[in-house]
This record gives sequence, structure tokens and C-alpha cells, in this order.
Amino acid sequence: MSNLGSRSKGGVLIIAAHPDDELLGCGGTVALYTKAGIPVTSVVVCEGESLRYGAEGVGQRAHMRAAADILGVKDIRLLGFPDQKLDSFTLTDIIEPLEQIVEEIQPRIVLCQYGGDINRDHEILFKAILVATRPTETCIEAVYAFDTASSTEWAYPRSFVPDTWVDVSSTLQLKLNAMACYKSELREYPHPRSLKALENKALAWGNQCCMDASEVFMTVRRVCRDGQTPL
Repeated sequence: MSNLGSRSKGGVLIIAAHPDDELLGCGGTVALYTKAGIPVTSVVVCEGESLRYGAEGVGQRAHMRAAADILGVKDIRLLGFPDQKLDSFTLTDIIEPLEQIVEEIQPRIVLCQYGGDINRDHEILFKAILVATRPTETCIEAVYAFDTASSTEWAYPRSFVPDTWVDVSSTLQLKLNAMACYKSELREYPHPRSLKALENKALAWGNQCCMDASEVFMTVRRVCRDGQTPL
């Protein structure tokens, strides 16, 4: 169990492929950061709606802003790549804007989407993130991957193995309220992306470590540099 570096002075960077991905796996944790006064930048790489809803979309930018307001996130970066078409770009096309953001904000902690699930955009983005957050970026102390409901648990092999549990008992309702802003992405229970299923999932993860509710993460990289304590 861990606080995922809440003592960090350099802020937190969230990187997700699509609108709502940025809160499905770590919305409660993000709210913990913002409540503690730690700056959070949220990067959403794809516009996330043109493929399913046409060029006019369904207003997901507004949904994203409303969700961010609930979680206390002020800095949102929309990269605008087309939905489900990251495989039509070179990896460097995706890496470059991520590197620019890392250089600008100098995050200490990066929370990113796990790339071993059924969504091709997630897979490609994760590979780009590994490059953009490589150890040459000495500001970064740790990179953690989060799971995405209705993508990670449907993969095979099921290779997301969490090693970090974060108690989100105090912020779970904020996460659910934020998710409710994404009306186009919500589904009826028992779909994994229903509010009740998301609540159940948080309770189940929490109960594994004797907590009311938690979000879980898989450590991608954690670096303790000279002068830093390992815990």
C-alpha cells in the first residue's frame, strides 16, 4: 500500500488515451492529490468520440471539464489525436507532445494507462509513455499504471497485476460524481462502466487490503536518486 508519492513537490501527470479513461482507473487518487494541494495535469491523447458519434461528437470536452472540476483538476491538455487511430501515426508523433509536456511541467509522479488490455490505442499510448518518461527525465520519481474498466479486465492474458493499493474511501463519491458527467460513456449495471460496478470494484479492491475502498496501480518504474529515501 502506498500514497503514490503525495509528498512530491513537482506535481502529478496523468496520461490517458480517451475521455473518461483519465478517471476510471485513478479518479479517486487524483482527488486525493488535489485535496492535498498537489498540482495535477491531465493529458487526454485522443478526442474519443468521432468514431462512434460522428464529427459533431457528443460534447465530451464539456464532460471532461465538468469531471475535472469535480476532481479539482485545473490543467487539462487535449492532444486531439483521432479516436482508435493511433496505429496510423508513427510512435514518435505521439511521443513528441508527451515529451514536451513532461519537460514543461517537470512531474515527479506519472499515472498512466496500462497497455496490456484489449484497446489498441491504450497499447500504443503505453509504449509512447515508456519513452516519454524514460529515466533520462530525472524529474520523474515514479511511473504507475492504472487499469481501465471494460478494457483491462477483458484482455487475455490478464496481465495487470497491481502492487500498490491507495485508499480512496474519502474520495470515491467524487470519482463517481465525476464519471456521471460522461453521460455518453456510462452503461447500465452490471456493465463494468456503470456507476454501481465502479463502486463495487473499488470496494472489492479495498477489501483485499482491509480498506473500505481503493484504487490499484502497477509499478512501471520507481527511482530513488541520490539523497532520496526508498520509502
